[in-house]
Amino acid sequence: MYEKLAFLDERYEKLSESIADPEVIADMDLWRKQMKEHAELTPIVEKYREYKKAVEDIKEAEEMLKTETDEEFKELYETEIKENKEKIPVFEEELKILLLPKDPNDDKNVIVEIRGGAGGDEAALFAADLYRMYTMYAEAKRWKVEVLSSNMTDIGGIKEISFMIEGSGAYSRLKFESGVHRVQRVPETESSGRIHTSTVTVAVLPEVDDVEVEINPNDLRIDVFRAGGPGGQCVNTTDSAVRITHIPTGLVVSCQDEKSQHKNKDKGMKILRSRLYELMAQQQHDAIADERRTQVGTGDRSERIRTYNFPQGRVSDHRIGLTIHRLDAFLNGDMDEVIDALITNEQSEKLKGV
Repeated sequence: MYEKLAFLDERYEKLSESIADPEVIADMDLWRKQMKEHAELTPIVEKYREYKKAVEDIKEAEEMLKTETDEEFKELYETEIKENKEKIPVFEEELKILLLPKDPNDDKNVIVEIRGGAGGDEAALFAADLYRMYTMYAEAKRWKVEVLSSNMTDIGGIKEISFMIEGSGAYSRLKFESGVHRVQRVPETESSGRIHTSTVTVAVLPEVDDVEVEINPNDLRIDVFRAGGPGGQCVNTTDSAVRITHIPTGLVVSCQDEKSQHKNKDKGMKILRSRLYELMAQQQHDAIADERRTQVGTGDRSERIRTYNFPQGRVSDHRIGLTIHRLDAFLNGDMDEVIDALITNEQSEKLKGV
């Protein structure tokens, strides 16, 4: 580990010089690439240097202690040695985590897809609650949200919605949200006051570009149709809605939110590209059985990952056995406590395999 850290420290110094070189700055593609690598190495190198300083401080204090006769100074050196020795294992653990292989998608924007599951209107209403929760979380992080496609109900629920969240590290924070979300509450539509259980499925896909997923135009069937609103209300008088079918996989994407057929097609292609990428990644994931141990849950959309219990005001994440009793705050976008715990658990699982 320490040989690797020393190498990274040396690489960091070279990059620091290179990104300040006018010739490199003139080549914007090279400069951006090196800036990205420099930024990724910064937290590792800074922690390594903290670790090295603690080791050096121990050695210096031990040397001084050998010749020191003043009892007061001896006590100061002994305290310094003790404090730095306590720091060493903490730094080592932090360095192990920083050196873990990084998910290549972590820095990407995400496409989130929410669909009402079992529970009819109540499931659609809770899907709207989850959409609001994610948009409020994104707002707190200063991320941008753009709706790509939506299908609403007459009473303000969401049958299904796809939206993009753009922001640094969006995928790294939201990738654990894929799966079945269960809600237990008395529906607004229920007059007898009985608690109902409904489900909503969430899929979080990294945004991908043309280079990562190449789509052959001959593999696509593109149909256009007239957009419609809740209850069959006509919201457009032209054939602006677009349905894209990827023939080899059978994946179908529909977009009708924009008045422009061209814009709907662009949004549909973004969703299709991300779904194909997820499909390819899942096939690769299934082929490597050991990789399953490094994931929080299976990542399968059919897996129940979390329960939102309104009568008890609690949120329970079933993958890590964590329950918090502040449901309202969580649904208002205060999700970091649970997300941080999921990230810590993933890191612990990965460390077991190191």
